[in-house]
Parts: sequence; C-alpha cells; structure tokens
Amino acid sequence: MYLSMPAQKSYLHDKLILLLLAVNVFLAFLCSTLIIWRLSSGQTGDYIVQRRANLGIDQYTQGNILPMISFVVFAIVVLVLHTLLSVKAYEIKKELSVIILCFGTLLLLIAIIVSNSLLALH
Repeated sequence: MYLSMPAQKSYLHDKLILLLLAVNVFLAFLCSTLIIWRLSSGQTGDYIVQRRANLGIDQYTQGNILPMISFVVFAIVVLVLHTLLSVKAYEIKKELSVIILCFGTLLLLIAIIVSNSLLALH
C-alpha cells in the first residue's frame, strides 16, 4: 500500500498523462453528449444499428434505441478501464501508461465516428 502512494502522486503530476486523461474525458463526454442529443431530438422508431456492405439490398439492420445507448456505456467503460490500466502500468513503466491512454483515445474517436455515422443514416 505504501509503495503505490508515491506512484499515484507522480502519475497525477505527469503533464503528458494529464493531457491524455483530459483528452479522453473530453472525448467520452463528447461521445455521450452527441449520442444523447441526437437520440432526444425527436426521432422515433427504429435506428440503423448495422451496415454490411456485402449483403446488397439487406445491408442495413434496424434495431431499437438500446444499441445506440450501448455506445454511451462503451465510452464510459473505455474511459474508466484505460485510466485504471494506465495507473497500474505507470508503476511499471511510464511509456506503457502513455500507450494505454493513447489506445483509449483511439477507441473513443472510433466510437464517435461509428455512432455518428449510424445515427446519420436514421
């Protein structure tokens, strides 16, 4: 317990780590806000939840609102999980912690792009 305390203190004082954490929090908030805003804009009915280009006419799969809400849950899970993993990895190696946070940023960007494109097809 005593050994992990100084590592957490230096973790929160690292400027690159704080920048990546701030970017991840912003992207998770942006993803959640965009999805909830577009879902509450008055559109009702089924949403396109899948697109398979190789199926021809049946390339779009429709579903209810639940798959769209799962994007919000995914953004929160990615933020929390990558933050916890980077805290644990920082004790081992700083660069590993930075890489974990960068992968979290990439995942959040992809979630924003995919959810926005699926909601635009509605």
